[in-house]
Amino acid sequence: MSLPRRHDSPAPDLTPAMMPLPPVARIRQATRHPALNDPTGELARVLRASRLSERLPRGASVALTVGSRGIHGLPQLVTAAVTTLKEMGFAPFVVAAMGSHGGGTAEGQRALLAQLGVTESTIGCPIRAEMETLELGRNRFGLPIYFDRHAYNADGIIVFNRIKPHTSFTGTHESGLLKMLAVGLGKRQGAAQVHQLGLPGLKVLIPEVGAFLIEHAPVALGVAVLENADDRVAQIVALEPEAIVAQEPALLERAREMMARLPFDQLDVLIVGELGKNYSGTGMDPNVIGRQRIETMPDLPRPVITRIVTLGLSVETHGNALGVGLADLITRRLAEAIDPTPMRVNSLTTNFLTRARVPIDLPTDRDAIQAGLDTCWKLDPAEVRLALIPNTLELSTLWISPALADDADRLPGLSRETDFTPLPWTSADPDRLDLARLFPESLIARRKT
Repeated sequence: MSLPRRHDSPAPDLTPAMMPLPPVARIRQATRHPALNDPTGELARVLRASRLSERLPRGASVALTVGSRGIHGLPQLVTAAVTTLKEMGFAPFVVAAMGSHGGGTAEGQRALLAQLGVTESTIGCPIRAEMETLELGRNRFGLPIYFDRHAYNADGIIVFNRIKPHTSFTGTHESGLLKMLAVGLGKRQGAAQVHQLGLPGLKVLIPEVGAFLIEHAPVALGVAVLENADDRVAQIVALEPEAIVAQEPALLERAREMMARLPFDQLDVLIVGELGKNYSGTGMDPNVIGRQRIETMPDLPRPVITRIVTLGLSVETHGNALGVGLADLITRRLAEAIDPTPMRVNSLTTNFLTRARVPIDLPTDRDAIQAGLDTCWKLDPAEVRLALIPNTLELSTLWISPALADDADRLPGLSRETDFTPLPWTSADPDRLDLARLFPESLIARRKT
């Protein structure tokens, strides 16, 4: 028997009410980490103080590795290294050491270097970006160990790279010199072999394959760059080949102490202005946002974030939106900027597929932010703990909602610089957040000058 229809009351409105956008205030994170006043001069000094001249004769060809990471002042550092090596009597050339990045092609890797400011005309030496490799041996799992042909045929190799915590695992050797050898100089084939067994294999194979290559390739020196929380060069260390394996872990811990982090353990909404591989190998650094999104692996213990809203894709990442799967909501402009080819190559090479899943996209910044607020599991707008950052690398300043004011006043190293004010929107598009105005020191703002 059907129930009688009621005509005495209207149908309920099930459309959820939109949560008002909270005002935000700017806070600054104070850091006491060192920064080099003259990084290029320090790099020249450590090269001259090394045993390079004892290991190699005058006129020797030297391969200098350069990867796809955005080390601060990278073109100046590479130019200083090339100039110093020439003055020491060597014949340097740069070898692109970036695994499968740039779509796994020579043209793509050369373009990535150019985007970073490293071209033959700017640094004053040849660049070898070809993808040809040699098989030098086998790892413990029987997989081949590949190595860049140009680097192998040089008289000596200088492994130049930044040391920092890896975006996928914690171990004795993470992102650094051994990874540059095993993955970067392995080109696409070598990177695929090191990642073949996922995280368990990666943790084992980076130190194992790196140590093998130090012994079987003409590695003449390691040069490690450490950066502080303000993304500035804090230390440059030259390591003789026989010392790299033993000394890199201590440098990694030093880098871990200095890395930028969010100051809050829990957020309801985090708005990220841009993701891109120039900010992190994973687009957004899991060490900052607390999300791993790796098959079978738990997320990091902090911070815990209910909704991550990512607004844009950096131009420097050339459409590679690896890490977009770490977000919950994105904008239509970010989705339309994705080039599936490099992201597909990068994801299939690393064997981490979840991070490339594209989230729900909304038409505008305003729509995406609104959806983040409406779905963050809070009813009272005054309780929403919201933070806004330009990316996961530049974290010296961030904007917060009133619900975080007490934390900001209590936590050491934080200072509030403005009163609470409405979110600013660009004059050209009233639904696009004015990130350059919010973060005048960021890369987003520097592009406009």
